[in-house]
Amino acid sequence: MPPARNPEDLLEPVDLGRRLQELELSLGQVCLVAGVSKMQLDYWTTKAQIPTKGRKQRLYDMDAVETVMLIKQGKDKGLSLEAAIQAAARFKAARAAHPEEGTPRPAGAQASRSTPAADSGASVFTK
Repeated sequence: MPPARNPEDLLEPVDLGRRLQELELSLGQVCLVAGVSKMQLDYWTTKAQIPTKGRKQRLYDMDAVETVMLIKQGKDKGLSLEAAIQAAARFKAARAAHPEEGTPRPAGAQASRSTPAADSGASVFTK
């Protein structure tokens, strides 16, 4: 007779990050996630040439959803739609060019470094 196993011993880790990248969201779902109206999303999709799938209903993959959310960030920070679209494209291109560095810092941003002054609650920035 085989040794008794606990049910949880039968389970394996789930690669959630990979599975989420496979998701596709409808226009309405993207609107909920990004906090934009359907009219905005439809216009941005056309203006920014965001690739979608589906014939009767647009489907957005996670790369497209990220683009929408980056454009939204730019708009929320006062950029025009055109400038937000360009900023999103440059942001994604910089990350693609240097994936080992993670998320790129904005141009001119300074890295923070912990020093004894940081222990006092002050932030110290260095170039």
